[in-house]
Amino acid sequence: MIRCSPKSVYVLLAFLIFISCKEETKQEIPKEEKEVLILPPEELYGDLFYDIQQNENLFSDSKTFVDAVPEKSLDSIKSEYEKIKDQGDKAILKFIKDNFQVPGEETSQAYKTDSSDIATHIKKLWFVLKRPADDEVSGTLIPLPNSYIIPGGRFREIYYWDSYFTMLGLQVDGEVETIQNMIDNFSYLINEFGFIPNGNRTYYLSRSQPPFYALMLDILAEEKGDTIYTKYLPELEKEYQFWMEGQQNLSEADSVLNRVVRMPDGSILNRYYDNKITPRPESYREDVKTAQEAVKENKERTEDEVYQDLRAAAESGWDFSSRWIQPDKNGNFNLSAIHTTSILPVDLNSLLYHLEKTIAKAYLISENPDKAKAYKELAESRAAAIEKYFWDADTGFYMDYDFKAGEHTPVISVAGVYPLFFEIATKEQAKKEAKVIQSQLLKDGGVVSTPNHSGQQWDAPNGWAPLQWIAYKGLQNYQISDLANTIKKRWTSLNEKVYKNTYKMTEKYNVEDLSKESGGGEYPTQDGFGWSNGVYKKLTSE
Repeated sequence: MIRCSPKSVYVLLAFLIFISCKEETKQEIPKEEKEVLILPPEELYGDLFYDIQQNENLFSDSKTFVDAVPEKSLDSIKSEYEKIKDQGDKAILKFIKDNFQVPGEETSQAYKTDSSDIATHIKKLWFVLKRPADDEVSGTLIPLPNSYIIPGGRFREIYYWDSYFTMLGLQVDGEVETIQNMIDNFSYLINEFGFIPNGNRTYYLSRSQPPFYALMLDILAEEKGDTIYTKYLPELEKEYQFWMEGQQNLSEADSVLNRVVRMPDGSILNRYYDNKITPRPESYREDVKTAQEAVKENKERTEDEVYQDLRAAAESGWDFSSRWIQPDKNGNFNLSAIHTTSILPVDLNSLLYHLEKTIAKAYLISENPDKAKAYKELAESRAAAIEKYFWDADTGFYMDYDFKAGEHTPVISVAGVYPLFFEIATKEQAKKEAKVIQSQLLKDGGVVSTPNHSGQQWDAPNGWAPLQWIAYKGLQNYQISDLANTIKKRWTSLNEKVYKNTYKMTEKYNVEDLSKESGGGEYPTQDGFGWSNGVYKKLTSE
């Protein structure tokens, strides 16, 4: 046994105390460095942001720089940039790469493909697309407390409405814990910011996406029981309050505010909206160009109005589509004629009907019949307004409504099937809709978003996974099974055909010409892909 003198014990204690203090100091420094600034990139980087985003020679994708992570203090980066900003593009690009972690301009997933069958491939993809709980790092990423699934490609963060359709496949594959984690992330965002942003990026904090949170809870309730609704009731109500903000201030004279619109009969309906009137940071150059063209073509418009309409269309998830565009005298849909904020969308109002019904259900389970009755009445009022303002008897279809013009928009789209998905329509209306789907939307590879060839990605010839599921399930709700199964078969066969040729699941598909890739929009077709995986899994399990 080794014996120590009293003196040596005191020395040892002093040394340990000194080391302990040093360790505490070490732990405090990173804590300060990891402080998160929840600011959009234009506020984080100032002139550096504007210079980069306006320079088309640096990055082909406007989203690249705003997703970059600074590796030094922002003050240091901005100070060093001032010294080199006049030295040309080559010097600026080197500066960015020296001072930021720059994401790759991905069009495909960085993993080795193999010849697995498509179902096995998708199961593997869940792990490729999964991200762990975020470290608190600077940049535009909003840290989330739990793991989550990203869509893939350039979409490096969680997305709101994508996640519901992704969860459909996760449920089939037994990934209930992942579904739980993603819902808890969205609940965190609701409690932190008062709503669910478009995605967990600071540049998405002025808008949401189609409100699918209640439907996510439907999936989780199937696995864990109806107490799920009461557990997340506070978040359901906060979500609802976000969409209905300002309704108490509406009047006959002031009938529009934020996302709510008071109709002439007094009923309240909703629109997509964004509270900023500037170019989207992640699509800066594109928005500036569109706004300039719009003002040039229509002197009565301002660039601020155009930016807000572009942003509102981004909140819809349909960015972009002829749904939001006023056709010219020749029937052409030019993006410069976008007017999203004038339009009441049938899909949004159907989703909010479901949200009202879900809150009523949660209160009923909580044994609060008065609150349950109040929300049930709100849902019934909305259903009546959907019938009055969105059903077009001449077309035999639910259509978006231009409340400023006081008439339906001229665009037939799969958004008009949402009232079937939520069982708002009558059986007779469903039969009429089925005829329109058959004659105008059904193609060789599934349903096309709209029949219009505008050059926008949410128009022909493209088909999208979420809309196949909405159309399939909506028709099945009314026992129109032959058409529903035709959509299912054509879509899943197209997925399988593309997978066989490429070993990829892509963001969207050309459903008109099965020999061609999808196209249109502001970026190339992305590989991954969260909602395509989810819908394929769900459809093939039905």
